[in-house]
Order: sequence, then C-alpha cells, then structure tokens
Amino acid sequence: MSRKEALTKLKDVLLLRREALKRALDGDMSLLQTLSQEGGDVMDAAMDTAQDEISSQLVEVESRELSQIEDALGKFRDGVYGNCETCEKPIPLARLQAVPYATTCIECARKQEKVGYRPGPNPFGDSAQSPHASR
Repeated sequence: MSRKEALTKLKDVLLLRREALKRALDGDMSLLQTLSQEGGDVMDAAMDTAQDEISSQLVEVESRELSQIEDALGKFRDGVYGNCETCEKPIPLARLQAVPYATTCIECARKQEKVGYRPGPNPFGDSAQSPHASR
C-alpha cells in the first residue's frame, strides 16, 4: 500500500473517530444535565458530584482529542497532513497509525519533551532555538 493510500485510510479513521467523539460529548452533556436535575439525599449528592467530576474530566479529554482531530483534518485539506510540524519531514506511517492526529515525528516529540515543550505560543522563548537547531 502506498503512503497516499495509507493516509487516505487514516483520514477515514479520523472522520469516524470525530463522529464518535461528537456523539459521546453530546451524550455526556445530556447526562450531566440529567444528573443535576435529579434530587436526592446527601449520599446521592456526593455520588453525583463524584460522577460529575469524572464526566467532566472525560469531556475535557474527549474535547481535546476532538480538537486535535479537527486540526488533522484541516491539514488534509491544506495538503500537509502527515508532515512533522517541526522538521517538516514525513511522519512515519506507524506513528500516524498509532496516533492519527500526531503533529510531530517521534524524534521531534522526544526532543520537545526533553526541553519541556508545552503547546502554545513560542515554547522556546524569543531567543531559544527549536529542537532541531542542534542538527
């Protein structure tokens, strides 16, 4: 199978996962609304609070993944899906198959972890260099 064919299959995986996450998030929100409308004694309230916290954390994780999937689908539209954002080399198919919304190759991801990279504006500071500067 060619890289192009493999990337097309990954796009299908991303689309299916996006739909599943959207449905799950819709369900989680209605569950949270249902739980908050139900009354109960103190123990029920404590259990509801714990369940709300767990549901809230799951919604946060699923929302983050959904955002990453949307970004990956945007890269498909732009014709740059599968390229590392840092070094711009093709991300190995094995990595994309494991994490279809990966934005960096494993080498760049490791370098970013070593320097404490956190997504956001200019993680290396104004005068610092990217992880590939040592090449």
